[in-house]
Amino acid sequence: MFSRALVVVLAAVVGLVSCAQQEEPIKVGAIFSVTGPASFLGAPAARTAQMMVDSVNAAGGIAGRQVRLLLRDSVADPQRAISFARQLIEEEEVFAIIGPSTSGESMQLKSLCNDAQTILISCAAAETIVDPVAPYVFKTPQKDSDAVRRIYETMNDLGIQRIGVTASNTGFGAAGRAQLETLAPEYGIDIAIAEVYDRAATDLTAVVTKIRAENVEAVVNWSIEPAQSIIPRNMRQIAFDVPLFQSHGFGNIQYVREAGEAAEGIIFPAGRLLVADLLPDDHPQKEVLQKYKADYETRFNEEVSTFGGHAYDALALLFNAIEVAGGDREATRDALQNTTGLVGTAGIFNLSPTDHNGLDKDAFAMLTVRDGAFVLYEQE
Repeated sequence: MFSRALVVVLAAVVGLVSCAQQEEPIKVGAIFSVTGPASFLGAPAARTAQMMVDSVNAAGGIAGRQVRLLLRDSVADPQRAISFARQLIEEEEVFAIIGPSTSGESMQLKSLCNDAQTILISCAAAETIVDPVAPYVFKTPQKDSDAVRRIYETMNDLGIQRIGVTASNTGFGAAGRAQLETLAPEYGIDIAIAEVYDRAATDLTAVVTKIRAENVEAVVNWSIEPAQSIIPRNMRQIAFDVPLFQSHGFGNIQYVREAGEAAEGIIFPAGRLLVADLLPDDHPQKEVLQKYKADYETRFNEEVSTFGGHAYDALALLFNAIEVAGGDREATRDALQNTTGLVGTAGIFNLSPTDHNGLDKDAFAMLTVRDGAFVLYEQE
């Protein structure tokens, strides 16, 4: 027979186990452009987020709790993003939000999330998302200014001085153009002409013709829209044969396929995910990059892109901070902004209270297109 004392102890243990099993999951909101004009950004990010949450939950969760992903499709509409963010914060009381996909949406959510003291880890690129720093707002893509620096360094190596700039009329386009103009004097670059085009443009022949008339030695296009494929096609059609540089928004092989032969030779800065198999075995990112690439491509039967990688990095940073903080919300924010040495797809993250991105210029490699594939430009 069990003693009465033993029965009491067993009952207490069962009660504790029951409470642990019933503990509320950690709710993480995700706002991505899963459909619509920016689906090439948001769809791989959404798939990546679900894959990571499934994996974490199968391994026992984070800080002893399961994770519940609450995914919302903003269709790249800032107003929808605002509405979803409010619903996630006020009704769902999420622990944090990852996304949105675009810079314009992210800038709309910056003050909203910060005022609500809800962690936002944006998957958009514009540097203004984290500069100036807001205590609860972070981002995973590399800095626009560092992308520009890598482009201008390559131009210096090639002896290029006089250039033309094109950019879409989006938050990302405006931010990139501003960085190109600000940093040009530092590298001895003369921007002879800068043109802005509508994000929905389907033909940019007039724009590239106007730039060609300025006798430039190279063109930089800054966008995340289909224009990244249209610009090279139109340049080829008018026999405008100068180097074309693209922003880090070019990191999706679909743009190469849509541009066809005109994509050959395009030069752009990007994280090393797109060339993971070409890295030396001792590269600190190679293992993480190859695993994410293999997991994603096996599960979804499509090629990995840097945009899905931004969601991978957002959740890797968040989950690491939650583990360090033991699940406390405020302690998680503090842990997040003091993360060091975390290997992600975009680079090795070293954040601080004054740097809510945590990546430097070395997070970029310069890539080019050869035979329809991405390769390291340094190999040329």
